[in-house]
Amino acid sequence: MAEDRTPDRIVVRGIRAHAHHGVYAFERERGQMFRVDAVLELDTAPAAADDDLARTVNYADLAQKLHAVLSGEPVNLLETLAQRLADVCLADELVEAVEITVHKPEAELGVPFDDVVVSIRRRRA
Repeated sequence: MAEDRTPDRIVVRGIRAHAHHGVYAFERERGQMFRVDAVLELDTAPAAADDDLARTVNYADLAQKLHAVLSGEPVNLLETLAQRLADVCLADELVEAVEITVHKPEAELGVPFDDVVVSIRRRRA
């Protein structure tokens, strides 16, 4: 991907799963809903030129993989979960960078709120 151009993006928003992530025992026991958004940066021109799914990211397959991590092995921190989700995206050699946003809208903060969000951006090394 050329450095002087804005990268193409594929965005998948709002993948949801009931999961048991969290530091507290009650979070691990009863679980809650989590959501994830993924913004992938890649060059989509080759796929567009050939109209070839094999030359881009199959977002249906990606969604399944992200959902498996989101609903899978519990972790204490949203930061850890976000990194695991980013690693799934970067495992595809076409993905140059990814922004992952994890939402925990049912967190117990003791005050009214809309959402707790952790966002990370990772680039291919």
